[in-house]
Amino acid sequence: MNRLGRKDNETLIEMSLATDDNIAVLTNFKPSRSAGEDSNGPLCETISNTESELPSNSEGLSSTETTLLIPDHQVINKRHQSKDSVFFRDGVRRIDFVLSYVDDPNKEEEKKTERRREFEKNLQKAGLELETEDKKESEDGKTYFVKIHAPWEVLITYAEVLNIKVPIKENDIPSTVEYPLDCMLKPFRLPEKVMHPEPDYFTAPFSKSRQELYLIDNESTFFSPSMRNRIVYYILTRCPYGTEEGKKKFGIKRLLNNGTYTAAYPLHDCQYWKKANDPNCDNERYTLYMEWARFLRFYKEQPLDLIRKYYGEKIGIYFAWLGFYTEMLFFAAVVGLICFLYGWFTMDENMSSKEICAAAIGGEIIMCPLCDRKCEYWKLNTTCESSEYSHLFDNVATLFFAIFMGIWVTLFLEFWKRRQARLKYEWDLVDFEEEQQQLQLRPEYEAKCTHKKKNPVTQEMEPYLPLTSQAVRFCISGTTVLFWISLIIASMIAVIVYRLAVYAAFASIMENTQAPHSISGLLTPQLATSVTASCLNFVIIMILNFLYEKIAVWITDMEIPRTHLEYENRLTMKMFLFQFVNYYSSCFYVAFFKGKFVGYPGNYTYMFSSWRNEECDPAGCLIELTTQLTIVMAGKQIWGNIQEAIVPWIWNWWGRRKARCNPENLYSRWEQDHDLQSFGVLGLFYEYLEMVIQFGFITLFVASFPLAPLLALMNNVLEIRVDSWKLTTQFRRPVAAKAHSIGVWQEILNGMAILSVVTNAFIVAFTSDMIPRLVYYYAYFTNEDSPMSGYINNSLSVFQVSDFLEGNKPEKNPENFLTCRYRDYRYPPGHGRKYDHTMQFWHILAAKMAFIIIMEHIVFIVKFFVAWMIPDVPAEVKARIKREKFLTQKILHEYELNKLKQKLCECKTYENMEKEVIATEGKVELSQAM
Repeated sequence: MNRLGRKDNETLIEMSLATDDNIAVLTNFKPSRSAGEDSNGPLCETISNTESELPSNSEGLSSTETTLLIPDHQVINKRHQSKDSVFFRDGVRRIDFVLSYVDDPNKEEEKKTERRREFEKNLQKAGLELETEDKKESEDGKTYFVKIHAPWEVLITYAEVLNIKVPIKENDIPSTVEYPLDCMLKPFRLPEKVMHPEPDYFTAPFSKSRQELYLIDNESTFFSPSMRNRIVYYILTRCPYGTEEGKKKFGIKRLLNNGTYTAAYPLHDCQYWKKANDPNCDNERYTLYMEWARFLRFYKEQPLDLIRKYYGEKIGIYFAWLGFYTEMLFFAAVVGLICFLYGWFTMDENMSSKEICAAAIGGEIIMCPLCDRKCEYWKLNTTCESSEYSHLFDNVATLFFAIFMGIWVTLFLEFWKRRQARLKYEWDLVDFEEEQQQLQLRPEYEAKCTHKKKNPVTQEMEPYLPLTSQAVRFCISGTTVLFWISLIIASMIAVIVYRLAVYAAFASIMENTQAPHSISGLLTPQLATSVTASCLNFVIIMILNFLYEKIAVWITDMEIPRTHLEYENRLTMKMFLFQFVNYYSSCFYVAFFKGKFVGYPGNYTYMFSSWRNEECDPAGCLIELTTQLTIVMAGKQIWGNIQEAIVPWIWNWWGRRKARCNPENLYSRWEQDHDLQSFGVLGLFYEYLEMVIQFGFITLFVASFPLAPLLALMNNVLEIRVDSWKLTTQFRRPVAAKAHSIGVWQEILNGMAILSVVTNAFIVAFTSDMIPRLVYYYAYFTNEDSPMSGYINNSLSVFQVSDFLEGNKPEKNPENFLTCRYRDYRYPPGHGRKYDHTMQFWHILAAKMAFIIIMEHIVFIVKFFVAWMIPDVPAEVKARIKREKFLTQKILHEYELNKLKQKLCECKTYENMEKEVIATEGKVELSQAM
């Protein structure tokens, strides 16, 4: 089904070669004229040749496929008319693509000039029409602009090559009935003409032999601008420009890489802040800016159909996913906020923090020094404030929220599948299969692979990469990835060493018996160390990200993936693996390693035999994990928005500073767009990566920070508008591309959803103090009226100061303390098993393991049951797909039948034609019966 007035065509990287047998290719062009076109714009006529070689072959668009009858493009003198137009100088032919280059005299310029001459000559052979703007007419006085127009004959030929679906009849299937509650959502709705810019149609693959079947009202507007630029880009990526070093070179990508051209881009249809002067312009960019890209519209729904129409399905599906993810975050944020408020309101009832803060309990408990030699003994009540605030995140609601998020992530993924299935139907992607991408070779693969072998399916010679070359490239790639992951681990160890080194310094300065609140009651040595280390870790993360992004692209290019799908999947896995280790390693350290391998006074554990391992705060490590998560997550989101919005704006402002002084009619549309930033092939990849990393923060460690979904929700409300604003105002128009899903990111999200259940179970069991408190509450309480009384004293073991080794013993003990306390469950001095673990330690460990097993099984059972209960495709969508296929087949069969009857009246013998008509009618009846 096509919601728009036409169906967007296939992207270059998604064309299936399976339909090549029926493709008509441009083989002969004849000059002709039609109304509104003069000698400036010769049209081309095409004929069908099913035996011709496809334009997608390894040699690009060869001269044997086309005959040049269009004269070389000429520089036309400037006319006294506005250059703020998307048409050629004749005002009729639309500019579908623009190439720019700079005339820079140097040793390479002669070679570049020859490449351009040959490339543009071959573009004209392919039927495209060119018009050049001289550098004298450009703003900087040195940039040439080559404007490209695709005539009707070229469009219909490559529409058939790319198997593009186009409208054949307006959809008469009744729309879904509105629900009564829809009236409550009216303030959030956009106008109908914005949400659904054109009516819904039944569609069928385009065929030149069936042109009268399609709803072609106007040849100049039948193919939308996004469809036209997709077709032109397909030709540009396969057009040859000569032979160098014995190899045939082709494709605009190579010409951009070697500096022959400086840019290649389709034009925006108008300026974003005002409508175009042309009454026939749809002003879609202006509409997107006014209704979607402004932050004041943050509460409105997204015009997904208009986004898809203007930018293509690939960008449309991203914003659909981001919007759906943000909607689902609302429910997680509400529950997380309730859990946080529960901790806030019950903070005064927390017995543990009361005992720590009490002068008679916490003020009398002397804790062992936090570091060797330099640190002094300190009183427990110095951690009063931090223990109170730790209750905000370490309470019984934490367990509930961890279980809730395990179920929420399943609901999110399952409901997204349903939403995606609905979009596939509405955007006419039901028949779009992944194999179409897999069969499409990358031009780089065709160019770099000199070996050829026969394809067992098509029986044609095609390029391939020898197994030995693949093995060598994969070894280099794998080694490089492992090296960079090792570099991340090394940097994390360096941060841990920093924590251990400054921890001793903070402890010696901040903790002493004379001043319980030495600097601030809230800023304990543990927290001060955690904050500074988290900031340092964030800086290292950003630096490593910047370096690795370039390395990942380089090693993926070196592997020479066969198809665009393979290229994106390989790059995605490399980048995600690196980002996963880079962003989450520090959180994993705090959650699962810090304070777990400390030892005890007199027998501490040391890293590299030099630095004593960190201890957790007496109130637990969860508050430190919360601090780490908040700094890294919030810092990444703030830095990401600065990179995405402010940096492109500054570059564009700097690039347009001179042009703002000129009249509008002298600042051409192609120059305006040329001064914008390039979105790039991987622009969308980084958007997905950013959101998936955020998804990991709110699922993998959400038990430690219930407010994480709320922070993510606020960020995503801003992210949608920032992404839409920069795409609409700060970037050139991307080439429209097709996609029916979020691709490999779906599998990554599924994997993270399963891992999140495990990590949250371990966080609740080992990082929080919930299980030790529950064990004490049910098995070791001493006061029936107040079961939690005495928990702090019970959780601290006793150490005899005289048992300190010389290397551990504090230099000062002015009050001559005989014993000190430390966080563990060990037998006291004088016991037969002095300093060994008590039975309570083993009871708590058994309870932790039992909790992990029970929680994981409960959440996994619920997850899989929910996934089984919710079908991936709504029943209504299944029925509509079947109905539409039936009606489309019926329309096509009736068309064929009428054609045969028409032939019967014209020429052939009655007997033969009667048999053909009967056979066709029988085919229609059989189809209806089926």
